[in-house]
Amino acid sequence: MSELYKKNVDELQSLLTKKEISAVELITDTFDRIESTEKEIDAFLTLNKENALKKAEEIDEKGITSEKLLAGIPISVKDNIVTKDMRTTAGSKMLENFVSVYDAAVIEKMSEAGLINVGKVNLDEFAMGGTTENSYFKPTKNAWDQTKVPGGSSGGSAASVASGQVPASIGSDTGGSIRQPAAFNGIVGMKPTYGRVSRYGLIAFASSLDQIGPLTRTVKDNALILNAISGHDPKDSTSAKLAVPDFTANLTGDIKGMKIAVPEEYLKDGVAPDVCQAVQEAIKTFESLGAIVEQVSLPHTKYGVAAYYIISSAEASSNLQRFDGIRYGYRSPEAKSLEDVYVMSRSEGFGPEVKRRIMLGTFSLSEGSYDAHFKKASQARTLIRQDFDHVFSEYDLIIGPTTPTVAYGFGEIVDDPVAMYMADVLTVPSNFAGLPGMSVPCGFSEGLPIGLQLLGKHFDEDTMYRAAYAFEQATDFHKKQPAILGGK
Repeated sequence: MSELYKKNVDELQSLLTKKEISAVELITDTFDRIESTEKEIDAFLTLNKENALKKAEEIDEKGITSEKLLAGIPISVKDNIVTKDMRTTAGSKMLENFVSVYDAAVIEKMSEAGLINVGKVNLDEFAMGGTTENSYFKPTKNAWDQTKVPGGSSGGSAASVASGQVPASIGSDTGGSIRQPAAFNGIVGMKPTYGRVSRYGLIAFASSLDQIGPLTRTVKDNALILNAISGHDPKDSTSAKLAVPDFTANLTGDIKGMKIAVPEEYLKDGVAPDVCQAVQEAIKTFESLGAIVEQVSLPHTKYGVAAYYIISSAEASSNLQRFDGIRYGYRSPEAKSLEDVYVMSRSEGFGPEVKRRIMLGTFSLSEGSYDAHFKKASQARTLIRQDFDHVFSEYDLIIGPTTPTVAYGFGEIVDDPVAMYMADVLTVPSNFAGLPGMSVPCGFSEGLPIGLQLLGKHFDEDTMYRAAYAFEQATDFHKKQPAILGGK
């Protein structure tokens, strides 16, 4: 069957269970697609062809049961999630040749569900960045326009899905790193509630903010993947001991009476007119579906970016201390003493953005700066969480733009850290509160996708999926395809 790469998870699942295609045929087609598009997209850092085909053969031999409906579906994995006997680089020279001795919990969950990991995809080094230009290896390209960035840090995940290389990918989100690249590439990206998915085996950036989640082309596909990777994990002390509902159960299209809040701060200066217009049209769509949409205020949003970069950098400076040239990772060949090993290995192994954040974090935690910076940032975090609590006491969902603009060109802001950080203004607050956040396509500007962000209550991804599915069914943005997929 031709053009399998254009089909989504739900469609492929149907073909596999009906035995209209085999898992081996699908995985073979997937690698053919990656090979034919990789020079344009540059999403993959490591391919897993031999093992993927072997697993596909095993699935074909056993057959696909009702307990493993995702069996045989190809998926890519962000390269800051460790995989046993397969390279994990975190997009850094520091871990260029690192091979883990164990699988991350999410990889084990994927394997149990029968999902087939076809390879590891590119990211900003240690997930620090919003363009994937900070990767040590190469920049990944936007699926819609290869002169534009794919977003970050999960840029490889988003581009691999949007370009048809894979129907789904696993990314991580610390301040928008799933939602922003999903918006830039016109796909669906979900950052679940903090604790919904185990972080065991995710190379830590900021431990109180990081969360793993799926990127797909449709809302239902996203719900299917989240079903597979969610659940309590005793190896992760922050993992929630909650039952996982079937996130596909309430995808009915009925959202009559749902109360939706639109923060006035999310549509202010700095958000491009076309983006504002697309969100306003989305609001009308929700109202036409019977939802009640009202404007609210999240007054402490303005402190989000500054507080985020202090707290996340402080946690990063602590987490990255383990990369010291002693135990694993890069060691400078020029080192002549123990001090040389530490200083030279870290100086040569880390890129400029990682060094910048380590220095910012270390400064914020220093004795003379702690009260002035880290303590105040933590207080701002509490105020932001209280804002969300207040709104969610009356509303089911919050919506607004995912990003202030559509994707921009390479080099436009990577050399301006402040501009790059401000691009996260709409996504970082939900990470502070541990809330689930999601981006779905809601329009286009200059031929590039615009993302609509949905924020939900803690562990209420179900309501988010229900609303996103209703919006998706009422519009056709998810049906539009980039030129690389045959679109116009």
